[in-house]
Amino acid sequence: MKPRHKRAALIAGGLAAIGIAAALVLNAFQSNLVFFFTPSQIAAGEAPVEKHFRIGGLVVQDSLVRNGTEVSFQVTDRLKTVPVSYTGILPDLFKEGRGIVAQGQLQPDGQFVASEVLAKHDENYMAPE
Repeated sequence: MKPRHKRAALIAGGLAAIGIAAALVLNAFQSNLVFFFTPSQIAAGEAPVEKHFRIGGLVVQDSLVRNGTEVSFQVTDRLKTVPVSYTGILPDLFKEGRGIVAQGQLQPDGQFVASEVLAKHDENYMAPE
């Protein structure tokens, strides 16, 4: 094989390896991508049923019901409301009337079963006294 052919084979092999690596990275990114939906979008049928995604909104006042580590509450965007159930310990910042983001699956009956709940906090910093 001539040196020119060896060099062309090395370049072609390198480009193929880079292409395969890029395809694997993009595939991993696509499978781990989690979308954020509001309760209005869920009510409109835009959210996938029985697939993982995130829901965000405010916890409805007086909707929190605790039964041991099982918790149920409602999330609203002030237009629509979605019932959420979660099993586990809620974050310290979780309160009614505050914003949350929950990751989980929407069941066919409209109940959102969360596998993770994240509490949002406001952007106002309060220095310790």
